[in-house]
Amino acid sequence: MDKKNQNKECIIEIKNLKKEYKMYKDKKSRLIEAVAPFYKNHTTFSAIDNLNLEIHKGEVVGILGKNGAGKSTLLKMITGVVTPTSGEINVNGKISSLLELGAAFNQDLTGEENIYQHGQVMGLSKEEIEATKQNIIDFADIGEHLYQPVKTYSSGMFARLAFACAINVNPDILIVDEVLSVGDIAFQLKCFKKFEQFKEKGKTILFVTHNVTDIIRNCNRAVVISNGNKIFDGEVKEGVDKYKKLIVGIENENKSLEKIETNIKTEKNDKKENNGDLWKSKVKENTDMLTYGNGDAEIIDYGIFNEDGEIEQTINNENEYTVKVKIKFNKEIYEPIFAMSLKDFKGLELCGCNTKAYKVLTGTYKKDDIAIVEFKQTFPLAPEKYVFSFGCTTINQNGDLEVFDRKYDAFFIEIVAHRECLGIIDLKTNISVAKE
Repeated sequence: MDKKNQNKECIIEIKNLKKEYKMYKDKKSRLIEAVAPFYKNHTTFSAIDNLNLEIHKGEVVGILGKNGAGKSTLLKMITGVVTPTSGEINVNGKISSLLELGAAFNQDLTGEENIYQHGQVMGLSKEEIEATKQNIIDFADIGEHLYQPVKTYSSGMFARLAFACAINVNPDILIVDEVLSVGDIAFQLKCFKKFEQFKEKGKTILFVTHNVTDIIRNCNRAVVISNGNKIFDGEVKEGVDKYKKLIVGIENENKSLEKIETNIKTEKNDKKENNGDLWKSKVKENTDMLTYGNGDAEIIDYGIFNEDGEIEQTINNENEYTVKVKIKFNKEIYEPIFAMSLKDFKGLELCGCNTKAYKVLTGTYKKDDIAIVEFKQTFPLAPEKYVFSFGCTTINQNGDLEVFDRKYDAFFIEIVAHRECLGIIDLKTNISVAKE
């Protein structure tokens, strides 16, 4: 938990929370136990196991975890949809949930009638519902369908009305579970604008998604859940790194925690690494980089070079540079994937590429072979400091991503420019003005 939030009002307090489900091998086993309750014929699945968590007023908390980790179960217990097996959940404020849109809707009622029903479920008075009704109608924008039974709606219209009801009740706490992108593009834009307004008003938001970019952009705290247990609670960037390791099955951490025209080439080099003249000794290497993988291949060197072959620490966003990576193989590997990406200091991945995406054949490497990979391109980004990351992976026979070595946030680079840039990307626009 972030120390700066310790003195803020605790709006959600979770103590020793557990949720267990009975698992039966077939219907017969379930029936036998129902008739003879003393005859135990089930196993127990623990969806949430002794979880403790405090959420403070004004926090935007991103909850990360693999499928089946227990994220949605946790949110459903906070909203009261699911009853805990044991433990306490104390909520100090009105919750609006974007978990199962339209759960409170009656299919036989019209959209307008469901606005009133949803408001009553949320504990609003008739006057409060009337005050927000037009905002809901305008936000949903489903026209005359509003006065037709909900059962006649398309899935898109249903989602629009349900989202509009959930987002326009002025809650203290907003809970979002992978449902911000509903409806067409115009409606999605309205959803994200509303989400931003909630953040600006200092609302407390719990945000579940598998999109780490959304977590980095929107959240000021990250919680990672695995097998029903909270395994991380803290800074967003560190939490995202933890999650990335989780999804590729790295159990034991080793944490020492355009013209965009990209030309990627690979070559084998039988020479041993020269430890006395490493490229990375001449760049601003990050001592806290995140390193992990199974060790079948190892990224041993990297740097960025100008057109004269000199290593640079500051680059111009108009010039072409070559990022070089050296990988040593500790066993025979067929067609490894080499990757490079560039992130800002918040951890937001801005751009990157890999040999698989660019359909570059990389060949077969035997034990002790060394590959030199070159990524040649311009970096048309706004003047700022950035950080490079590298990876050597493969898609194994089961179709899963296998990580040999990843070095996240390996070294820093500063990009400079001869002119001001608005936003992140310098479009290299030629502007002309003429008087008629």
